[in-house]
Amino acid sequence: MSSSAASLRSGLTIALGRAARLAARLRGGGSGGTALPGLVMEKTDPGFLRRTLDQLPLGVVVVSGTNGKTTTTKMVVELLTAQGLKVLTNRTGSNFVRGVLASLLTEVDAVGRLDADVAVLELDEAHAVRFVRRVRPRAALLLNVMRDQLDRFGEIDYTASLLHSIAKATSDVVVLNGDDPRLAAPAFLEGVSARVVSFGTGEDLRSLFLSDDDLRTGQTGPRAHQDESQIPGPRVTLEAIDGQRATVRVDGASHEVDFAIPGVHNLLNACAALGVVLEVLGEDADLPGLLATLGTVQAAFGRGEVLTLDGRPVQLSLVKNPAGFRMGLLSAAAQAQSGEVVVVAINDEYADGRDMSWLWDVDFAALRPGGVAVVTGVRAWDMALRLRYDDVEVTDVEPDLRKAVALMRRVAADTDRPMRIFTTYTAMLALRSILGEMTDVEEVMS
Repeated sequence: MSSSAASLRSGLTIALGRAARLAARLRGGGSGGTALPGLVMEKTDPGFLRRTLDQLPLGVVVVSGTNGKTTTTKMVVELLTAQGLKVLTNRTGSNFVRGVLASLLTEVDAVGRLDADVAVLELDEAHAVRFVRRVRPRAALLLNVMRDQLDRFGEIDYTASLLHSIAKATSDVVVLNGDDPRLAAPAFLEGVSARVVSFGTGEDLRSLFLSDDDLRTGQTGPRAHQDESQIPGPRVTLEAIDGQRATVRVDGASHEVDFAIPGVHNLLNACAALGVVLEVLGEDADLPGLLATLGTVQAAFGRGEVLTLDGRPVQLSLVKNPAGFRMGLLSAAAQAQSGEVVVVAINDEYADGRDMSWLWDVDFAALRPGGVAVVTGVRAWDMALRLRYDDVEVTDVEPDLRKAVALMRRVAADTDRPMRIFTTYTAMLALRSILGEMTDVEEVMS
């Protein structure tokens, strides 16, 4: 296809996508607009994605894995931006191929020209496989393999096979979690032609960052033996944690970083982000500048995001599988014991996963000291029953999210305490909308 024909084709696709986005927003009262425009573009012009992303001089970085994709992607974007690059990303966290297409609508001109140096894209494991069939990424960052959405992914080894497909499609470098037994296994590297680099934790922190196998057995298993000819020792390692301060080891040298982002799990995400950024930048990387930027990164929307409601903080903690809920509970333990008003919101829509049996694999003992003020969402009664089995007192069960927020506000006002909401994905989106009527909430639209 000639350049003029390609421009014409892209122009028509962009016009259709923008018309679909407008229609979706009018139908939805001015919000949303991610799925429909991306779907229209995907169906009418299958070559648009590759044609557009091939313009990027530094190519595409794909971020995938079970937990931490949205926050880690945000970190990678901010690190590269601070180093002077123009970065394209799907900042809404819409991590299907159609979400990436919809994100492109805000970045291209009328004929499909893209003003960016590199794309950093968060992709759902299954949709990442579809993506890499069309666009070969330059770099891939693979975070972990955990049981998640059993109705979609089934056995955990199937999820690992999806990430393996991403690794095989990557051209330059694969950065993976060297502590994850499935990602670090020799079989995972079969057919991978890209250079492989790892990140991980120091020995003292292994009991904190458990693999899926460790969660199932209840104890930390032996670190997988790695053939250093295939996977060298971690380039970036999280060595120690002291509150919001962490020791990060890079290329054999230790650095102290004071983090603004909440959650111990996000400190390992930060090491993952730094690892892939160092590979993308190569000799141009400014390590002191990168470490300084890393310390200022804030949480992605809904992932430890802190809002202010009635003059008090309310933190949104996204939960979607046993490992993620466990890390959220660990991060909240100190605050909960000092008096947070805790709400748990559980939905079972498609984006959450229909199979909620994973809730029985989470140990909720950390919530015993302060109890739970309100359990809400479509599966509120199931969640309340689960908490009862762990002897966690629940004050109110209110399936209606709006009424649950009102109850939370009342308790927080009466006791003058901060608030925390553990929430599944679709409940989080609804809660942000409700809270947006009461306080300042960042609007995230594609």
